[in-house]
Amino acid sequence: MSDSDYSIGTKGQPWADEDKALWFNKQAIKRSYQVEVLSKLESLTSSFTMIQYGSLAIDESRYPLYAMKSNNWQSNNKTVLVTGGVHGYETSGVQGAIRFLETSAENLSEQFNIVVVPCVSPWGYETINRWNNKAIDPNRSFYPDSPAQESSALMSFINDLDVDIAMHIDLHETTDTDNSEFRPALAARDAIVQKNWNIPDGFYLVGDSTKPEADFQRTINQAVAKVTHIAPEDSNGKLIGVAIEQFGVINYAGRELGLCMGLSDAPYVTTTEVYPDSPLVDDENCIQAQVAAITAAISFI
Repeated sequence: MSDSDYSIGTKGQPWADEDKALWFNKQAIKRSYQVEVLSKLESLTSSFTMIQYGSLAIDESRYPLYAMKSNNWQSNNKTVLVTGGVHGYETSGVQGAIRFLETSAENLSEQFNIVVVPCVSPWGYETINRWNNKAIDPNRSFYPDSPAQESSALMSFINDLDVDIAMHIDLHETTDTDNSEFRPALAARDAIVQKNWNIPDGFYLVGDSTKPEADFQRTINQAVAKVTHIAPEDSNGKLIGVAIEQFGVINYAGRELGLCMGLSDAPYVTTTEVYPDSPLVDDENCIQAQVAAITAAISFI
């Protein structure tokens, strides 16, 4: 896929501000952050503290940023972090984080300090986008002086918690729209060639190559396999163009690439990837897979 295949921009030239504005003006609200996220969080405030850690400048009243923190906070307990919706279009990440809060999180909070940020990118959630409103990918923007407000706000919040995070699991999806929309848009925005890759049919994990923790990743996949299928490698022994580290696991350099999983010094980190377009799953199965991954990750530590 090349930069000439997208409707915005000039071939061979990165997007100028007017191209980004044109892209933004083509976006539309497709679902409700208030109904599908905030109302669910508000119903959980008897068990968790709902903390507003910022709001998006595009519409501060419409897009407040919230984290849920376990009430039974103990200084001698390990702290675990769950994030979802860094890419707003990845639905099961958001709803999986919320479902975890609704189900097993309260019981686990007796042994762990739990912080859940279900929807890091609410504008992206409402418009079903990988990027934010400035055509920036938040999941490549977790670094100092980040250009993405979603990323910088979350980093500031985690820093202000001033705790050692033992485990961080970041919930994502890989969808068919990665090839049909988002990679062509990236190719056009940056004037670089983006080849299509085979979207893995099933669940897989992306570990951090600087701290891969193979047993941790394997334990999560074993738990998820009881709920849904794990993605097989392609004919080249890869998933999304990356050589597998073990069945259902690839590794990225989390901090170097500005990924959300690299935002803390947690020794145990992973990124989940669900494939909601598989004929073998439905929306509920995808949510259950995310919850299974979270609970297995916490149980491991």
